[in-house]
Amino acid sequence: MSVPEQDSRGERVRITRTEDLSRGWSLLQRTTFELRRRDGSWQTQTRETYDRGHGVAILPIDRTRGTVLLIRQFRFPAYYNGEPGDLIEVPAGKLDLDDPAEQIRRECEEETGHRVRNVREVFSAYMSPGSVTERLHFYLADYDAHTQVNAGGGLEHEGEDIEVLELPLPEALKMIERGEIQDGKTIMLLQYAALLELGR
Repeated sequence: MSVPEQDSRGERVRITRTEDLSRGWSLLQRTTFELRRRDGSWQTQTRETYDRGHGVAILPIDRTRGTVLLIRQFRFPAYYNGEPGDLIEVPAGKLDLDDPAEQIRRECEEETGHRVRNVREVFSAYMSPGSVTERLHFYLADYDAHTQVNAGGGLEHEGEDIEVLELPLPEALKMIERGEIQDGKTIMLLQYAALLELGR
């Protein structure tokens, strides 16, 4: 349990109690705090936050052929919800290195087998800010037949068993409409590519 502390960001939040609920793969905490409302009054609130660090995600694009690289892998939370559990996604991972761009290059090569070029961050976003502290850095990159250096598939010792998919961008967008792509970060990057990148 922490001692009460005053937030330094404009004195809007006063934390009065923090409890660790779980320290496993990530950190789950319950925090009680006082929040100064817009009318100047203080209100006591309690929130649970899941801290798993930050993450990176990337969409490799072959601009000449108009294709993208995606992956398919098993996700237990989707299975828990009563679905088959195999989700189509962009390559992604936890941010373990100081440099997000270098981290996503490594993740992309492990998962797709491609050593992509021209890696560029296009935006970052909180995906579930009501309870999860993670901020995702989103990237686009270029790939073609010459960037493939191995078969991909992920790392077995990390429990990864990944299928690499190459799709025309229009087909990937139709898969969103049909409900075949349900992953939020993937939908965001595909729509970004369609609106701002390949349309230029």
